[in-house]
This record gives sequence, C-alpha cells and structure tokens, in this order.
Amino acid sequence: MSAWFREMLWERDFGAPAREYIAKRSITRETADRFGMGYAPRELGLMRSYLNGLGFDDARLLECGLLVRREEQEEPRPRFRDRLIFPILDAQGHTVGFGGRLLGPGEPKYLNSAENKAFSKGHILYNLSAARTAIRRDERVVLVEGYFDVVRLVDAGIESVVAPMGTALTEHQADLLARHSKNAFLLYDSDAPGQKATFRAADVLLTRGMTVRVVTLPEGEDPDTFVAKHGRDAMEKLFASAMDVFDRKVQLLERGGWFGDLRRKRRALDAMLPTIRAASDPIMKDLYLQRAATAAGVDRSVLQRELEQVPRRSGRPGSAPDDRAHRGTSRAGERAGARGEHGVPLPPDPDEPSHEFVLERPPAHESMDELALIRVMLLDQPSVDGIVEAVARLEEGMGEHPGLDVGAPAPTGVFRDPVYAAIFSAVAAHGAATGIEALAESLDETAIRTIELLRSEPGAVIDAKATVDAALRGLHARLNEDRLAEIDRILPLAGSAEQDALMQEKQALSSETRALDPRRGWGAVRRTRES
Repeated sequence: MSAWFREMLWERDFGAPAREYIAKRSITRETADRFGMGYAPRELGLMRSYLNGLGFDDARLLECGLLVRREEQEEPRPRFRDRLIFPILDAQGHTVGFGGRLLGPGEPKYLNSAENKAFSKGHILYNLSAARTAIRRDERVVLVEGYFDVVRLVDAGIESVVAPMGTALTEHQADLLARHSKNAFLLYDSDAPGQKATFRAADVLLTRGMTVRVVTLPEGEDPDTFVAKHGRDAMEKLFASAMDVFDRKVQLLERGGWFGDLRRKRRALDAMLPTIRAASDPIMKDLYLQRAATAAGVDRSVLQRELEQVPRRSGRPGSAPDDRAHRGTSRAGERAGARGEHGVPLPPDPDEPSHEFVLERPPAHESMDELALIRVMLLDQPSVDGIVEAVARLEEGMGEHPGLDVGAPAPTGVFRDPVYAAIFSAVAAHGAATGIEALAESLDETAIRTIELLRSEPGAVIDAKATVDAALRGLHARLNEDRLAEIDRILPLAGSAEQDALMQEKQALSSETRALDPRRGWGAVRRTRES
C-alpha cells in the first residue's frame, strides 16, 4: 500500500498539489523518500479498484480501515482523500498504519488509520524504528508532537526523535521510550497547549524512572519552524540549556508570582505535587520535595505528609497521577488570571467547579438526556444521522416563540453542558467512526477524555431507539419549560389579547411537557396552577 501511495505522489499528474506542498515546506525528494511519503488522491474509486484487483474485498478493506462507510447502504469510500501520507511503522519497522495531512481546506487537518488489531496509536511512536540506533548513540530521546517536527529534525541531523500519534503520551509509549533511553528531552510547541502537553508527558515518563528535561522554544515557534530558520546548531544549544522538568515548572510558577500570598502558594503546591508523586527515582523525588518546600517556604515534613495522601485520579486509561495543575483546558482554568507566562495554564482554584471529572460523578439531571444521546452517537454509529436531524428539529422549534421584546435571555440551546455540546458538534461533523485524533481538532482535553471514557465503557447500547426517544422527549420537555418560564416573565407586560394567547399556549405546553417527560410534569403543573 505504501508503494501505491508513493506512486500517486511522484508519478501521477494529480499528485502535483502534494508535490508543491512538500516543496513549499522545503522538504527534498530524498527526505520525502526517507520517510516513505505518498499521496492519497481525491478520486473515490482509484484505491478501491487497485486493492480489489489484488484480491482484497471491501469487507477486508473496511476491517483494516482503508475504506469507511457511514451507512450500510452507502458505497465504501477511502479513509484518506487528498492527503499527504506518512507510513506509520511499529518498533520492528513493519508498516501498521498511515497518517494523512489534508492538503486543502477542511477538517480534520491530520487523520490516522482507524484502530484495528495491527494499529493502536497508544502503543506506537512515530519514527521509533528508525530512531533506535540514534537514541542509543546519543543517549537521549527527543519527543516532539507531530510528523513534520520529526521530519525537520531528522533532516537537520537530529535523528533520535520520535512523536506520539496525535494524542497525549500513554503509559505504553512511555514504556517503549524507557527501554531505549533513560534521558528524555521534551520539545513541544511554545504555546499554552504545548506547555500543558509537556508537563503531562513528563509525569508519565517520570513514573518510568526517566530523567526528563524541557527544551524551551522562543514564543511563537515550534520545532519545525525553529530548525528551518536557525538550523541544527541553534537547536543543539537549546538542548544544552534544557531544564529539568521540575525546575521548569517551579520557574514558571515563580515568574507568575504564585508564591506571593498564601492562597496562590497553596495552588502552586497543588501544581508541584503531582510531578513529585510521579518521580519513581527516590533520589529525584527527594530532591523535588526539597525544591518545592524551599520555593513555597513550607516545612518539608508538612509537604511530605501532603505528598503521602492518596491523590485523586482522572480515570483516563494510561494517565499519570492526578495533576489538576496540568489540566489547563478545564473551564475553571480558563478564567481570567488562570494563565501565566506564555499562556501556561496555572493551577485551578480548588473552590472553582471543574468539568474535568464529568463522568466520575453522577451527571446532574439536566445533563442526563444529553449524556444519553452522546453515548448512543459514539457507540451506535447508524443512529448518528437520525439524532442530528432530531436535534436540528428541536433547534428550529426554539425559534417559533419570539414572545415580547422585554430583554428576556435568548434560548440557551438543546445542549446545555458545554462538553456534551462540543462532542455533539464534532461527531455530527465528522461521524461517530472518526478517530479521537481527528475529533481532537475541534475539542479540548475534557471533551476528548469524555469520549475516551464513553468508548471504553463495556457493553453496547441495549436499545438505541428507545434510549434516543426517551432522551429527545426529555430535551423537548426542557425546552418547553424554558418557554413556560419566558411566558411567566412576559405575561405581566402583555395586553389583554396577548395574555389570552399566552395563557392558551402555556396550558398546551404544560400538558405536552407532562406527556413528554413525567419527571418534569409536577413543575409544569405547579406553574400552571400558580398563574
């Protein structure tokens, strides 16, 4: 398959846009061939016909993820279309999947092969098979975020570089790294998401007894652009000045003034404790403990007792010990004042609510129906289109009751929970079968973790239709309640004729609400009787 993609890139006219894209990124033919780059054409039938001709039927191609089909009746389509292709090799050098970079507009920008028996992105590191010799020679492994970061560094002569597969570093990937080197250099983007990913990856690596250093890029740079502008020597200087991950964390907290008063100091300690806990090397753990006690001005024994308390877990498979400090995309952490240097997420206020543990607590009644729909969308692919259409009809119905212009708030939407709303939009746009790396283009870490947890739940949806019908009735009833509340607000300001019409509407809505969702019936009855 790799050879076919390469042929499409270099020997066919429709590969010209991909060749131009490679040239614009200053990637030579030699480098492109070194990484086996190819092109997946836009045309629907080319790859399918080629593989069918080799004896691979559609069922096999669907199983391995080269073809996809959203509906049983739909013709299978190539998973990769109009994308620059990167073969993905396992640690032994066998091609087990592909990554594709979209050349034209649209989303997702990057797309990996679907998960299957041969390809599990949490168990693979891009370029590891080629980098193993260099990792041992250099006595270091450089971890970057993306394909082009790897390509650029290797092209510049820095060969001991690998990348996770578009997701947070997993325990399995950390095990792979630890087998080859005990020295890790984290070279992530300089923006806030890159900083957050740095500290999360570091904690996973520390649990494997690795020494972890952070390479700090100038603001606005990523490894690809920095090496392209400044070359290998400049990058090697950054490696030479790389800081231990804990020193870097303390440095950012100090620069942000997080040791200035007692309340902020408490939050700074909350940011440091997960990294101390993660360190499996007893000497490094002790050094981190001393450093934290000195920086915060607290007694070491007090910090030691705090360290020994059982941390709260995130529940995400493969996660490092709890680190509320690194979960900077939580909605509490995005509030004003919650970011420090370069937009680095800082510790969330312990008193502020967070959506990070949305599946660890029983969902509020108001979100139960939303969660039910999301779960069906993720676990029962044929239901997706019907759910999207039904929600669209509910959204349309929200605009049928303009009321009076008295400054009443606009309808808040069918989905109220921002995490579920984001997941619904992403799945509606890309399809339930889309990999998490593709959905991640438009989702924050909280939503991504929610999808991972829902998809990992045992068992399937027992009765998708009944579940969807019940959830839609509940959401419809909730929208009715919104309208009933709006009527209560505008009734005193309405004329007599308008009041009569509003009362009739109110009675009809109350009856409909009781029929739709008995859980909400008493509230509707009570409001009607009080009017």
